[in-house]
Amino acid sequence: MGENMIRGGIPVGIGNLVNLNRLGLEGNHLEGPLPDALGKLQNLEGLFLNNNQFSGPIPSSFGNLTTLTVLFMEENRFEGRIAPSLGNCQKLLILNLSSNNLNGTIPKEVIGLSSLSISLDMSNNFLMGALPFEVGNLKNLAELDLSENRLSGKIPTTFEDLSKFGALVFGGFGSVYKGVLSGNGAIVAVKVLNLQQQGASKSFINECDALRSIRHRNLLKIVSVCSSTDHEGNDFKSLIFEFMCNGSLDQWLHPKNNVQHQSKRLSFIQRLNIAIDVAYALEYLHHHCQTPIVHCDLKPSNILLDEDMVAHVGDFGLVKFLFEESNNSSKTKSLSVGLKGSIGYIPPEYGMGGQVSTLGDIYSYGILLLEMFTGKRPIDEMFKDGLSIHKFTAMALPEHVMDIIDSLMFFEEDGEDADNERNEDDREERSIIEDHHVNVSSGIKDCLISIFQIGLSCCATSPDERMPTNVVVNEMNSIRDTFLKFKEDTEE
Repeated sequence: MGENMIRGGIPVGIGNLVNLNRLGLEGNHLEGPLPDALGKLQNLEGLFLNNNQFSGPIPSSFGNLTTLTVLFMEENRFEGRIAPSLGNCQKLLILNLSSNNLNGTIPKEVIGLSSLSISLDMSNNFLMGALPFEVGNLKNLAELDLSENRLSGKIPTTFEDLSKFGALVFGGFGSVYKGVLSGNGAIVAVKVLNLQQQGASKSFINECDALRSIRHRNLLKIVSVCSSTDHEGNDFKSLIFEFMCNGSLDQWLHPKNNVQHQSKRLSFIQRLNIAIDVAYALEYLHHHCQTPIVHCDLKPSNILLDEDMVAHVGDFGLVKFLFEESNNSSKTKSLSVGLKGSIGYIPPEYGMGGQVSTLGDIYSYGILLLEMFTGKRPIDEMFKDGLSIHKFTAMALPEHVMDIIDSLMFFEEDGEDADNERNEDDREERSIIEDHHVNVSSGIKDCLISIFQIGLSCCATSPDERMPTNVVVNEMNSIRDTFLKFKEDTEE
């Protein structure tokens, strides 16, 4: 019954289906609390409740489902504490409770469930407290995701051998952890490389080479580097960065659940500021480093936001150093061969064996700009049969620009933080918007058209037609000045 449009709640009578082996209700519009009667289905091996609007607590009767091997409950509105009785399900291989409103501490009975060997995902909740000692029981687990919670305290000593896991939080060639430096108590992000992954060691060297020589307010700052061996004599490499408390741009542009949709909304001026920050970072890498640097993997998940929503470009694992400058940067040679990147952001010439160049980053920036203001990923399922995010945008300009924008940038938000200047700009911006959808002033409409035109120019198919980064910076700043002037005139 999965992936339908079934509404309402689960009837208590479902407990009569005692011989049921699999129950798939995922991807519907089901709501309300789960009946305790589900605990009577003691022959159940697979339970799929994900992507609905279920609410209330996880029934303690789920502890009776001792034959269960997979349990998917993500993308709902479950709340309260995780039922410790889930620890009775000692045949579970996969448990996914992510993207709900669960709170409290993680039960030791659940985190210590040694049968879990494929995946345990509790991300995007409100879980707090320390990680239980029993996490050391997960000796065979391939994937553990506890990101986007409120966990604190020390990592248990039983968790020493990080190589047991495929990842805690996926990111490039490694996993990223939040930590506290013992000396000054500073919160940092620790990227631990998975050295079993092909290219990880090269990525580590690339990041070290790039980050040791660059300093810019819009680049992620490295705090320290560790290259050593663990307690078993295996190579261990990690990078320690400044912690960015507002996460990645990707999390703001594409919230995973209803809670994030309410709390993570980027206004027009915030998006414009972030886009300018990224342009400044690229201009620095391309034109102000001793050896020009090409990032090669510019995308929303590699753009991190600090407490003031200032953007910092990170993840330099794929960077290329240009050892020879020329007047035409699209012809500049690179020290590296065998380019990698992220689908949707890789310039077309790279796929045809073209040389690495700064114009490749500009292409990625153009795609990023279109994504930021349409709210659509370049790999969105709507882009097929020859339609791309570039074509989608070009066809709408200029008359239908308001039909393609991400309307979330014109929604009001509650609980605004009044302490920083950017949030003040945000509030002032909303005060001049007459309607929360697309009926905005002609001044903002003109700004949007200009932004999209820059995006289209940057991601032109031909590298020679792309706008250089220094021109992008000037043009984007001009758009911001125009918008702020328009805002001032409107307020008078």
